[in-house]
Amino acid sequence: MKRQATTGDVWKTPTKIWNVMFISIFISNIGLNMGQQMSNSLLGVYAKSLNAPAVQIGQLMSAFAVTALIFHFISGPAMNTYNRKKLLIISMGFMAIAFLGFGFSPDIAQKFGMDPVQVMILFRLIQGVGNAFGNGCSLTIVTDMLPRKQFTTGMSYYACAQAISQAIGPTVGVFLRDLMGYHNTYIVFFFVMLGAMVLTMRVRTMPQKTIPFSLKLDNIIAKEAVALGCITLFMVIGYAAINSFLLVYAEEKHIAGGTLFFTVYAATLLLSRPIVGRLTDKYGFVQVAIPFLLMTVISLLLIGYSQKLWMLLLAAAANAFGFGAVQPMLQSLCMKAVPQERRGSASATNYIFMDIGTILGSNICGFVAEIYGYTEIMWNVMATSVLLGGVVIFLVRDKIVKIERQFIES
Repeated sequence: MKRQATTGDVWKTPTKIWNVMFISIFISNIGLNMGQQMSNSLLGVYAKSLNAPAVQIGQLMSAFAVTALIFHFISGPAMNTYNRKKLLIISMGFMAIAFLGFGFSPDIAQKFGMDPVQVMILFRLIQGVGNAFGNGCSLTIVTDMLPRKQFTTGMSYYACAQAISQAIGPTVGVFLRDLMGYHNTYIVFFFVMLGAMVLTMRVRTMPQKTIPFSLKLDNIIAKEAVALGCITLFMVIGYAAINSFLLVYAEEKHIAGGTLFFTVYAATLLLSRPIVGRLTDKYGFVQVAIPFLLMTVISLLLIGYSQKLWMLLLAAAANAFGFGAVQPMLQSLCMKAVPQERRGSASATNYIFMDIGTILGSNICGFVAEIYGYTEIMWNVMATSVLLGGVVIFLVRDKIVKIERQFIES
């Protein structure tokens, strides 16, 4: 594929995954996610150190998801109209401001006579806006940098940037906190995001077709990706239970070392995502996704019956080969389902369903736990949601095959 740029340059689609442009956006994405992972791992305990009650800490952490969801409805049309690289840089600027604000929240609160955690909530809202555009813009940019026959493999490698950040971000964040305190640590996070911005500025992007900015439904949501979004929704509902309740569940079962679940999960992603991506490019999404989706079901059931740490860690590895590997495949399919100029809508559609799944999953799991306690029943219910995702794959299998075939032939 070739496109004529306005400067007279000719864009040539790369013939290999690890090209200079892909490497640049890959490293930039590590910076983007590293800042988030380091920040998120500390924010709750930072607020607690400022004597915030549990309810206020919950408000602080959830504010991010709410604004991210709201602005995902705007980000899709914006990415279809405006320069995605510039939007990505601006979104990183929002995050940099948020990190700086977290560090100076006690000082700002003292100057204006406010509660410091209320100030942090305001900056958390700003972080959510940046996230709504940041990950979506980065996703749409990277899709132009991959050869079509290795598209899903490349997307899986790209998703490893997030896995690397998940694996080391929280540990680095705690190390810096212990070394220099919360204030200076968040200043470091600010400079990490500035570095990601500088690197993004050097990324060469594909000349972009644009469509007029509009908040019409068909520009906010890519109808071609709605069925794929439903699969994502059911899978995220299951995974949201892990993020929200795994550590609480481990404490209830007196299993020490529950935090290692996330370390093993993130480390295994570095292995699972490239493997599953290559299999998908070779055999197609439907044949690969269903057996690996069942790995997610097994992992949730295993958590419910875990009595020892090794059982939780086995569940973490299984989940990395399940949800962790299938998620970037679904993102890849969303991008394949639409023309290049509408990939902003497809990206936003994917993230909207993910946001809804996160909110629903946490609340459903909490509701079940309230009735049945922290027992295997809550994990069985979450596993049922993932199975529903498998049912949707089966029902729309012909459509998925058609999307993959048309993408290769176009």
